Amino acid sequence: MAEMDLGLAQWALEEAKRCGATAAEVLMIGAESLSARVRLGEIEHLKSSRERRLGIRAFVEHRSATSSTAEIERGSLAEFIAQTVELARLTAPDPWSGLPEPALHPSTFPNLKLADEEHGIIQASKALELARAAEYAALKCDNRIKNSEGAEFDSGRYHVTFANSQGFAGEYSGTSYSLSAMPIAQDESGMQIGYWYTANRMFDKLEQADSIGATAAKRALRRLGARKIGTTRAPVIFDPDMAAGLIRSLAGAASGTSLYKSASFLLDRLGHQVASANVTIVDDGTMPSGLASRPFDGEGLATNRKNLVEKGVLKTYLLDSYSARRLGLAPTGNASRSVGQPPGVSPNNLYLEPGPYTPEQIIGSVKRGLYVTDLIGFGVNAVTGDYSRGASGMWIEDGQLAYPVQEITIAGNLKEMFMSIEMIGNDLVWRSAIVSPTIKIAEMTIAGA
Repeated sequence: MAEMDLGLAQWALEEAKRCGATAAEVLMIGAESLSARVRLGEIEHLKSSRERRLGIRAFVEHRSATSSTAEIERGSLAEFIAQTVELARLTAPDPWSGLPEPALHPSTFPNLKLADEEHGIIQASKALELARAAEYAALKCDNRIKNSEGAEFDSGRYHVTFANSQGFAGEYSGTSYSLSAMPIAQDESGMQIGYWYTANRMFDKLEQADSIGATAAKRALRRLGARKIGTTRAPVIFDPDMAAGLIRSLAGAASGTSLYKSASFLLDRLGHQVASANVTIVDDGTMPSGLASRPFDGEGLATNRKNLVEKGVLKTYLLDSYSARRLGLAPTGNASRSVGQPPGVSPNNLYLEPGPYTPEQIIGSVKRGLYVTDLIGFGVNAVTGDYSRGASGMWIEDGQLAYPVQEITIAGNLKEMFMSIEMIGNDLVWRSAIVSPTIKIAEMTIAGA
């Protein structure tokens, strides 16, 4: 994959200015990927792709337009840029739009070790070998593993170039790798699907393929014989993947876009207690090799490490320049964007700081309650915090996982749920950009049969 040239970005900015733009920014991305999927040992798909795209956001005073193209030769770009500037002239003015303050741009960039230069894109034969190994490990784990939805290995690399008309220019490269398996367990009670995965920027830091398959199989097997339960109120423990969803919901409510639209239960809550005192949630865009690390955000501002929530107190919002202006605050290095879109807001590497308890200790603290391993649906109201999701998992009796349960709904309110987090696990593992250890919530409504 050829790296994009800052010279072309600078030329595009000059061309936009020549066409009448008062300000502009250019984002260029080159990406290459390979995906290999097998099912029952046979190749289900093998796909390789490569693309290069350029996006430009042009301003004519407070009017703006954003567009993108895959035709990046200068001859065709000149007309494309002129059309984008003309589109900007035709849009309605927005007093909050514009580039960030020039003084906020960093002059140097940290080396965050985002690219695995040794491995790059993994060869198709190796990708298939890893997918087959993960699926085979799942199938041989137990004679109740009867089938498979497949296993998949993905690798990708990319190069980002960004520049704007007030002098900022930067570029960086990254890689990513992932491996997953989805076996099917079956007995007289029916069929259940299990799933497990590993992901990392560095190929050698992926979890072993046989471990992925074995874990996926165990997760399928433990769901066999699932029962329904009656409606009750009881403690609820979220396993790490499900707990990460709660952290994601909080970050969404703390994003500038939700806030200036008055669509967030965290509106006007800066400096207030929003979670129990044992809760600290960190947003860190500078973590070496982090899956969401980057030296600068989607507007060319430095990423950073900050506490979103510190000992239960909401310390900051997550803002790009636009939402920051609308809220009368400063941007936080959380602008995100695709090539053809204006900036939005997203967390970087976001995590709940681990606590002192093992998962076994947390489960052992519950006399009767629910251990959630899967959630269904999107029943979260960002305005009120009301929370209602279909769930399945394990029922706890006398501090032990007693039997699997399904076809239940858990309900509460995020404001109350975060305030009633009683225990936090020590089992934080980075497999995605938003992670959490196991957490225990004091009590929720569990609606069953």
